Amino acid sequence: MAQQIPLDESAVAAAETGDDSTHQIAADVAYRRLAIVNVVFFGRPGAPDREWTLIDAGVFGTTGLIENAAEKRFGKNSRPAAIVLTHGHFDHIGGLKELSDKWDAPIYAHPLEHPYLDGTSSYPPPDPTVGGGLMALLSPLYPKGPIDVSNRLRRLPENTVPGMPGWRWIATPGHSPGHISLWRESDRLLIAGDAFVTTAQESVYAVATQDPEMHGPPMYFTPDWPAAGASVKQLADLEPDIVITGHGQAMQGEEMLHALRHLAVNFDDIAVPDQGRYVPA
Repeated sequence: MAQQIPLDESAVAAAETGDDSTHQIAADVAYRRLAIVNVVFFGRPGAPDREWTLIDAGVFGTTGLIENAAEKRFGKNSRPAAIVLTHGHFDHIGGLKELSDKWDAPIYAHPLEHPYLDGTSSYPPPDPTVGGGLMALLSPLYPKGPIDVSNRLRRLPENTVPGMPGWRWIATPGHSPGHISLWRESDRLLIAGDAFVTTAQESVYAVATQDPEMHGPPMYFTPDWPAAGASVKQLADLEPDIVITGHGQAMQGEEMLHALRHLAVNFDDIAVPDQGRYVPA
């Protein structure tokens, strides 16, 4: 039975909130919550033109907030070296076309995500029967794509992340075919996208309150549960110290890691719905 793993508030990563409304997690990493989703900025404050990177692009209608945060953090005329996508679901690409055009920035994604970003394919339909919350119930109304940003779309290079020296990307499929997470070994910092999240994304109340909890990927948009479980185990085996997920607050420390390990070991009982469109028989 799918369930939550509550976390104490002490597991929330210590973060300074800047005048750009971002939460600074490391000297060169900050995230901003935009409605139901987080975007991440890599680069030290004041980074010059083409020396910072945006990870994911929020939901439709938040483009101005991303631009504002970037301008305050890096300067009026500072553009990113790249926009890197953990995956292409609607809540991660809302400002993608407008921002990439404005900044003349390349977009990098795993090749298995390209059909959803080059106008070729739509994602599989969501499953509104799982999770038991309003966010899940409304999921058939969410955009499934495709969008077409093929003129700026690039394949991720092997073992490196464009514009992010010291980082590597890890294939973490399940929530989507080409989902990736980003990992920096030096400080054990993980940007997990939606491979797992730290709020009950199916629930409007949980999304609003952001109570710290360890969860599997959002249920209504996860079509491959065995792959999702393997991805969580792979990330838990890294033993991260800090995690920034696509939904919920950043988490840090031993309690977070214990919860992540517990999720990995007991994924089928904790994260996978009892039944649903994509639940193995």
